[in-house]
Amino acid sequence: MNPQHDDSEAPPRPWWSAFSRRLPAPACEPADTRWRSLLLLLIVNQGIALLLLAAGISSGLWPTFLIANCVGIVIYTAYAVAQRLVPWYWARHALALPFGLLLGLKLAALAGAYDVTQSLLDPVTHWRLVVTCLLIAMAATIVISQYFHNLEYRAQLAAEQRRAAEARQAETAAQLALLQAQIEPHFLFNTLATVHGLIERDPPLARTMLDHLNGYLRASLGRTRRPSTTLGDELELIGELLAIAAIRLQARLRYRIDVPDALRRAVLPPLLLQPLVENALEHGIEPALHGGEIVIEGRLDADGLLHLDVRDTGPGLRDGQPAFGDSGAGGVGLANVRQRLATLYGDAGRLALYPNAPHGVHAELRLPYREA
Repeated sequence: MNPQHDDSEAPPRPWWSAFSRRLPAPACEPADTRWRSLLLLLIVNQGIALLLLAAGISSGLWPTFLIANCVGIVIYTAYAVAQRLVPWYWARHALALPFGLLLGLKLAALAGAYDVTQSLLDPVTHWRLVVTCLLIAMAATIVISQYFHNLEYRAQLAAEQRRAAEARQAETAAQLALLQAQIEPHFLFNTLATVHGLIERDPPLARTMLDHLNGYLRASLGRTRRPSTTLGDELELIGELLAIAAIRLQARLRYRIDVPDALRRAVLPPLLLQPLVENALEHGIEPALHGGEIVIEGRLDADGLLHLDVRDTGPGLRDGQPAFGDSGAGGVGLANVRQRLATLYGDAGRLALYPNAPHGVHAELRLPYREA
């Protein structure tokens, strides 16, 4: 798989970039985000009111809190509307600040507070009150607009991460289809060639082999239509595959599947276990002069990880191959398995190769256990 760009950490942007770029209109806020933003607004409003009371620039407890909350709420609403109608970040401030300030002060006056807008007609006489109003409006606007700006940035980042994840999923699906196409033709050609030779020599055995091939194809077709399957379904398909291989190789192949019934309900992505069995057949049993045995075992450890082991008694790894368990060991099928494990499970998924005493290869597949 080609390396993907990590979108989880975006490079820092200059502070002035927010005022010089066109931002798309954001999607509607989720309910929990909307309530958090309103809670933040109320906290900012009460903080401003307390500062005004502490500085002695107020006309009483109730009017001060009323003015602070009215101005803050109206600016919040004006900026939320401008955010969806005005594409330029700086223009939102220019519209929301004066509109929200004047309308908020009028609203507070209608609710019983002192009409501060009258003082705006004579700013020299009431300069402290005018400056206070402007500071309230600017503080509320800066805090709330920055909150909205961070929401936009997080939404864009989440969208980029979602697109990257979809691209990785599409790439994995394409590689899975490619691997399926690589496995089936090789297997089908060998099987059909064996059936052709058995038709005249041993018709009952040819029919048995065709029955196994029919079962394999049914299971394989159903598996490719689902993103995941169960270990039991995968073992059923692998059982048909090994039964066909046993007819073709005769006494040169012995196999055993030892997986508890309780584990067969485990969810297993397709084409994780089968390539290991295919690898054991192609590189372990077939090259061996006297054949050998393939054993498939499954167990669940104390950490909730499912271990699937595929052992063969073939010639083992050849000299010059990478160290056992190295990410480079194995062919195209094993590399695909490792990539898909990393994509699906991260560090919790692992494929390792070890020597199988006295000879052969032990492939261990490890992934989190989850029942279907």
